[in-house]
Amino acid sequence: MPQTINILFLAAEAEPFVKVGGLGDVAGTLPRALRALSTDDTLVDARLVLPLHTVVKQDGLKPLGIYPIPRGRTEVQVDAYEGSLDGMPVYFINGDPIRASGSVYSSNNKLDAEKYVFFALAALDLPRHINWNPNVIHANDWHTALAAYGNLVRRWEDKKNRIASMITVHNLPFLGPDVKDILEEYGLPLANTDLPDWARLKPMPLGLWASDAIVAVSPTYAEEILHEEFGSGLHEFFRNRTDSIHGIRNGLDTASFDPRTDPVIASRFHAGDLTARQPNKSALQEKLGLPVVGDIPLLGMVSRMDEAKGIDIALKGLKMLHKQKWQLVILGAGNPQLEEQAKKLQEMLPDRVRVETRYDAKLARQIYAGSDIFLMPSRYEPCGISQMIAMRYGSVPLVRAVGGLHDTVTDSETGFVFVDKKVKSFNDTLKRALALYPDHSRWAKLQQAGMTQDFSWEPLARKYLALYQKLIEQAAAPAAGETYSARAAVVSRRIREEKSGNGEG
Repeated sequence: MPQTINILFLAAEAEPFVKVGGLGDVAGTLPRALRALSTDDTLVDARLVLPLHTVVKQDGLKPLGIYPIPRGRTEVQVDAYEGSLDGMPVYFINGDPIRASGSVYSSNNKLDAEKYVFFALAALDLPRHINWNPNVIHANDWHTALAAYGNLVRRWEDKKNRIASMITVHNLPFLGPDVKDILEEYGLPLANTDLPDWARLKPMPLGLWASDAIVAVSPTYAEEILHEEFGSGLHEFFRNRTDSIHGIRNGLDTASFDPRTDPVIASRFHAGDLTARQPNKSALQEKLGLPVVGDIPLLGMVSRMDEAKGIDIALKGLKMLHKQKWQLVILGAGNPQLEEQAKKLQEMLPDRVRVETRYDAKLARQIYAGSDIFLMPSRYEPCGISQMIAMRYGSVPLVRAVGGLHDTVTDSETGFVFVDKKVKSFNDTLKRALALYPDHSRWAKLQQAGMTQDFSWEPLARKYLALYQKLIEQAAAPAAGETYSARAAVVSRRIREEKSGNGEG
């Protein structure tokens, strides 16, 4: 009889149901990649759980029923629904705290706090209502991190509970709002953890503390969070948990991002036929009103307008390099000041720069397929997906050596890399790229080296599967009551104190 590994995968967003950022790409593809690893000996049953955001289309969803979760002296009703994605069950959680929020993420901390506390706890209760028992709860970022915390409490209260938990860290600086009062209303007092006092109030640190494994979305990012610059105030905590920290890079949906079949680009091509790529550059120039010139390097950026993305570094550098021959296309929205700086560069160089301050998935693909050099001078980048898409589409990336950019781009082999955050370093690296561009043979080798990299999810999903198996073995160990759930004792003690009236409140 085959071994069955049941994974409850929790996320705030997932393509194609709802997507705001890179998390949506991962949550929409990784669970399916995990299920594809099933063999005659091992059945991998990964199932996805999402909030039923107001933007999610409900057509075809099957109601599963209503169940309560306690909140103070009352209860909050959970409405559960089931859909599917390529044969994978996808569950949607709804309820008043989710309906009260009009968007996936809001600027109202109080609304988001209760929304995601409710979602995490409702998702924990879901398996017993669908007669399915997970072996591992896999949370993602702060929105679902409290599922790990709630699971730890339950594991202590029920010694037969051997469900492991883990969290993938996609974007550490977003730790979530203060949830102290809301968490205690839902019956989970804050534990006296070894976290900094301020961190004990936030979902992400609590979930990290309670989880059995922590995954950063690239090997380099797993190292970076141990240091003050990238640790968001938790670097000392991470240094004490290095045995449970892993770095697994994100993958790419290579079936979707495939220049051989992509229907939205002007000319389909592959690494062995780069001449077929040229019409994409001409089409992009024509579409955006740039001079249609083949021998001028076309620079591309598809990015959120955010200082973390190094947009200001690129804009300052390009302004200084205005005498060099290049064209530039920027697609992205966000920080109004950065948007304005980008538009001023367009005003300064109207025949060479185009700035589109919006989200446009079709245009993004056309930029990947039509640009010669793709700019990602990020201050920090846990993994990054754009550099991988760019390489797959033959646009040579120019990146800063941080996070997943460091792990996916090799200087002078698949792209161009600079180390520090200085504009001069960016400029020197761009000059190198511009100087090499006229050498068609060497440039084609850079393109082909990037296009033939394996960015598929399959080998990365195998790393996740190996980690799941390790956690399941640990959970089943005879000493699990003392070692595996040791942190739960802290929570349990606090709960007993609360009930006896001796807690800190």
